[in-house]
Amino acid sequence: MLPTCAAGQQRRLECAWAIEQAIVATYQVQNEVSAVSDRLILLQNKICEDALTVINRCESHDELDFLFPEIIRFKNHDLAVLDSWQNHVDWMRSLPPEASLPSSDLKLLSSADFNSSETHYSTINLAEPPEQLVYESLAEKSHFASLRDQLLFLFEPELRREYEFYISEQAGITGYKTLVTSNLQQASDLTVGNLYYYFKNRDESKDETELVSAN
Repeated sequence: MLPTCAAGQQRRLECAWAIEQAIVATYQVQNEVSAVSDRLILLQNKICEDALTVINRCESHDELDFLFPEIIRFKNHDLAVLDSWQNHVDWMRSLPPEASLPSSDLKLLSSADFNSSETHYSTINLAEPPEQLVYESLAEKSHFASLRDQLLFLFEPELRREYEFYISEQAGITGYKTLVTSNLQQASDLTVGNLYYYFKNRDESKDETELVSAN
């Protein structure tokens, strides 16, 4: 059974990802490059799906304080490492048999520590990781719901497009002529998230006022 705490679920999933990564490395040592590529694709997709699940389960500022920097780190660093690994393996698959890398090079690649301090910030490092600093800066300019949705944007771009459409639609009604979709596409996730909730709260307040007046 999954823990009810989003942060606890995140930790459990990280262990599952690490196990899967170790399995992929065993295929790498055996020079099973097709299996390596296929499993790396599955692992990256699984991490993205799991991240969405965890973010959607986040219900408090305390959980978000932990999850935001953690998930940003996985998105910007760990997934990038896995993608680089997959690209390298796919390049190896494209080589003719006589151009394949020697087994010593394959073992060196497969033994690379993708859970080292280069991809996960060390807990004994006294300096705050950059992801924490980014989160603290965003938290000063936003609120819980918007911050959580900004994380969702990273893994669900379609959600951001839905928000852009809603903002543009509401802006047209209220006379904000510059908030058209083409301009919103250039805006930051912070801006889109905040604008969405600005108009959403405004729209809900209007509905409540109209309901009270009708009664």
